[in-house]
Amino acid sequence: MAHSEKFDGEYGPSTWDWVKEQADAYEASDGSDANTLRDTGLPIIVMTTVGHRTGLVRKVPLMRVEHEGEYAIVGSKGGAPAHPGWYHNLMADPTVLIQDGPEPFETTVRLIGGTEREEWWERCVEAFPPYAEYQAKTDREIPVFISARPA
Repeated sequence: MAHSEKFDGEYGPSTWDWVKEQADAYEASDGSDANTLRDTGLPIIVMTTVGHRTGLVRKVPLMRVEHEGEYAIVGSKGGAPAHPGWYHNLMADPTVLIQDGPEPFETTVRLIGGTEREEWWERCVEAFPPYAEYQAKTDREIPVFISARPA
């Protein structure tokens, strides 16, 4: 599926080697390699954003939390006190690419709250139980964005 030219800009790989290596291997193999979180066997997706300050294309492997064609984008950062850097990119521009398998697709994400977040949070913890520990470690509410696959 075609995507807008904004994702064709200069790539700014993560400064975390394992993140860069995983995103690169996943993308190069159309999602058939590096498609789990390290040695856990749990599936991941790759989200592509554009940096709101740098304009660089950013690729982030995230846990795969999918329900009826929608994906949760969880800003856990391992329970750190601050949101991940990409959180600010999504708040500035909610248009992202999601890759779950061979074909990335462009979509718009939205930050959720209230009952909707509670329902999705249960799905997130079911898909990746450490999310519950991450939330317990931080005073901030871990942000959850939802993206829908285009029709």
